[in-house]
Amino acid sequence: MFTDMVGYTALSQRNEPLALELLEEHRRILRSIFPRFNGTEIKTIGDAFLVEFQSALEAAQCALEIQRTLAKRNPDVSSEHRIELRIGIHVGDVVHREGEVYGDGVNIASRIQPVAGIGGICISVDVERQIHHTLEARFEKLAPIELKNVEVPMDLFRIVLPWERDAGLKPERREVRRQRSIPVGWVVTAVLLLIMIAAWFFFGRHMSSKRSAVAELPAKSIAVLPFENLSRDPENEFFTDGVQDEILSDLAKVADLRVISRTSVMQYKAGAQRNLREIAQQLGVAHVVEGSVQRAANKVRVIAQLIDARNDVHLWAQTYDRDLADVFAIQSEIAKGIADQLQAKLSPAEKSAIEQRPTTDVTAFELYSRAKDLILNIGFSAIFAQNVRTGIDLLNQALARDPSFFAAQCQLANAHDQLYSLGVDHTPERLALAEVAVEAAFRLRPDAGEAHVARAVHLYRGYRDYDGALAELEIARRTLPNDPRI
Repeated sequence: MFTDMVGYTALSQRNEPLALELLEEHRRILRSIFPRFNGTEIKTIGDAFLVEFQSALEAAQCALEIQRTLAKRNPDVSSEHRIELRIGIHVGDVVHREGEVYGDGVNIASRIQPVAGIGGICISVDVERQIHHTLEARFEKLAPIELKNVEVPMDLFRIVLPWERDAGLKPERREVRRQRSIPVGWVVTAVLLLIMIAAWFFFGRHMSSKRSAVAELPAKSIAVLPFENLSRDPENEFFTDGVQDEILSDLAKVADLRVISRTSVMQYKAGAQRNLREIAQQLGVAHVVEGSVQRAANKVRVIAQLIDARNDVHLWAQTYDRDLADVFAIQSEIAKGIADQLQAKLSPAEKSAIEQRPTTDVTAFELYSRAKDLILNIGFSAIFAQNVRTGIDLLNQALARDPSFFAAQCQLANAHDQLYSLGVDHTPERLALAEVAVEAAFRLRPDAGEAHVARAVHLYRGYRDYDGALAELEIARRTLPNDPRI
């Protein structure tokens, strides 16, 4: 990916120490915000960031939070110490290869970014279509713009920032100069790109003081960190991840809590010593859950503890020594114990959802956990097609053992839709397999939000039915208030 960086090069030539100081502050601010919206940093190029998101809405919310943070910071410093960014967002197809990211999605996003004014956010029409009903903001349609190597002029939108409306400001208008092209690879994965380009303009002298960009953390916010596998067999790693993931999923069903997604917490997988306070600040939460799983024969020990990361106080801890078949009850008990400690209000429906076991078959659960790990990590794998097909085989084995395994049916639909939409097997037969899995999920639990998410993904990936997908997500939102896909 190639991006246009305005101002930083000139500043480096005039005052390199100041430029480096502001560059580091800029990176600290942005990296503290990305995880709050499930953003994954792909790479930096000087003063530019390339970030992936699970949804267009999260990308836009993250961009707004970044510009809001900088808008609060800049009036308190001299003009030469201001950090001002342009941000461009596009929904596109990309390929990950040998640590690099290529594709039309990256190319187009890099060309959208310069259209944003200083301190502004510019989005493609595809992004606007997905977020205009859900993002609390006003959109300004720009005149169609010709972008290099794009056959037809593109319709772009600018997000009107709240503080601009209050101040009656107009967006900056500048000529967009032509940029060099970016290598494009075969389409293998669909992602949402947030290109953060620092366009820094400075006029003056040294910074008088450093200010924190960390806001007060919500009291009922929580991150469930990956549990540690204490079993001798490393193959139990998938089982351990599955236990942690189910606890996270149970807590995410509670509307009174703010729960960080699996994607954001998996980067803190056990290994090196973890600084919980630092992790909590990076994720924007007040509390963290950590624990361990030890399995031997038909016995399992699960240890979980809830920590107030603001002061390192242990609020709750519990050790469960049970038969292996009771692991699903343990997961529910941990989720309810944590919710009680945080004084979260549980509706009868939420309580029932937490108590519902994913399956009664431990082997089926292991197969499902292995499959989920393969399928959800395809965006970063060079052998994604093989991984997804292996995941499908594992899910079919799990469903053969337990045909009522609802989560496995939803994941199976997702896997078939991925192979279809990414062009690996773009056939009516593959689409039909996804449809069968979606319908099976609805037969098992017709009122479950996860079933509506599965149908939304199917409508979007299989038929590009945006309105139908959005309608399904609105239904899912009622029972999945913390789901990052919604």
